[in-house]
Amino acid sequence: MQATTFRFSCRAALIGLLIGLGSGQVLAQESAAWVSEELTTYVRSGPTDGYRIVGTLSAGEKVEVLETSGKYTRVESQSGDTVWILSDELQDTPSAREKLPRLETRVAELTEELDSINATWEERVATMKQNLDTRAQRIDELEARNDELEREADTMRKQSRKLNARLETQEEDLLMRYFMYGGGVAGAGLLVGLIVPHLPRRRKRRDRWF
Repeated sequence: MQATTFRFSCRAALIGLLIGLGSGQVLAQESAAWVSEELTTYVRSGPTDGYRIVGTLSAGEKVEVLETSGKYTRVESQSGDTVWILSDELQDTPSAREKLPRLETRVAELTEELDSINATWEERVATMKQNLDTRAQRIDELEARNDELEREADTMRKQSRKLNARLETQEEDLLMRYFMYGGGVAGAGLLVGLIVPHLPRRRKRRDRWF
């Protein structure tokens, strides 16, 4: 929608610009003139108001200037008739009817160029959008993977804390066992030390020589 509006605005601006420029151009052929576009113009058989009206020339019609006398100019029409017309009713720039085909051709060329530029721009925009979508998808995947790794790391931290707690408990149990074993051995040694002195001694048998 925005591209269509932009193209329409460009076309309107170009038409206005070309019409403005075209209105100021002077045809290279000095003998050519155009009938004023105000109204259909009456023409006479001679160079004064006293000559009779012999016909009309259409507004914007191209004529060939032959000579000028007073306020009248003798011209040759497109049909080959030679008549006199008021000089004020001639202009030295092409009429809109003459300029319109050229303007339409130019507008068509510029429109084609704009369409090409617009197509190229739309293609570039589509490519950039596709790249952005691809990057956004990649970012989403990386964020999802990062969240997964965070969860795994949190689980491993919890497991590590549990293992450390179990290891500390096992170390305490092992120390208690060492104390118990050491106490038992010491107690047994003490008991043996107390009992042994009270045991009856065996008498030594003397060897006799016969």
